[in-house]
Amino acid sequence: MKKLVLIILILTTLAFDSQKEDAYGVGEYFKFRIHYGIVNAGYATLEVKDATISNKKVFHAIGKGYTTGMSKFFFKVEDIYESYFDKQNGDPYRYIRKIDEGGYTKDQEGIFNPAENRVLVKDYKRKTEKTIVLTNNVQDIVSSFYYLRNHPNIDKLKSGESITIDMFFDEEITKFKLKYIGLQDITTKFGTVSTMVFKPLVQTGRVFKEKESLTIWITDDDNKVPVRIKADLAVGSLKADLEEYKGLKNPFKVKK
Repeated sequence: MKKLVLIILILTTLAFDSQKEDAYGVGEYFKFRIHYGIVNAGYATLEVKDATISNKKVFHAIGKGYTTGMSKFFFKVEDIYESYFDKQNGDPYRYIRKIDEGGYTKDQEGIFNPAENRVLVKDYKRKTEKTIVLTNNVQDIVSSFYYLRNHPNIDKLKSGESITIDMFFDEEITKFKLKYIGLQDITTKFGTVSTMVFKPLVQTGRVFKEKESLTIWITDDDNKVPVRIKADLAVGSLKADLEEYKGLKNPFKVKK
């Protein structure tokens, strides 16, 4: 379940006009509290650091999801997702995925070759390697979060319109589609915040009730921070709220 929330957080943070300065920078940090009904189930974090790949300075983004308290005794989750991506155009160079979800584990690394539109996937658990051909401008699951925050089209969307990107996950390319709903003021622990509301289209079935089971509230400012996520699941509902932030590149706007 924490894996689901972390993925949602990564995939649904939205864009700002590309002609303006980046919506993020080194030192940015988010922490989200995850609750299932009235139960405090765990936390998810995202942060940005500096790194070097092939003598080139790049962004290093790290996402973590984990259960806490009694939740970890019923279903322990410790997930880590990392991405190294270009500071100019957002192209991913490398991703890391290490997860432990109730005993289900995965340990993978992907090395991108943007010039040839290929990625070498190393599975350390299975001890296998596989080269996969990619589409143009594909993002990994973590780099998508930051790529979208600087996308040129988000602020141009009208209610009911969508934006779609190619995302590489689980050794395949998927289309991630986001539908814009409109603006809404919501109450958070930081005060009343003006937000942009989106519904990412998801697959119905074992996890979600319907295609529009997710709702995401993003700050309507230069940061485009997700402050709330709600998921109507096949059994119950899940909610994540922004609990802590620091190192934002732009002012966090709160209405009095």
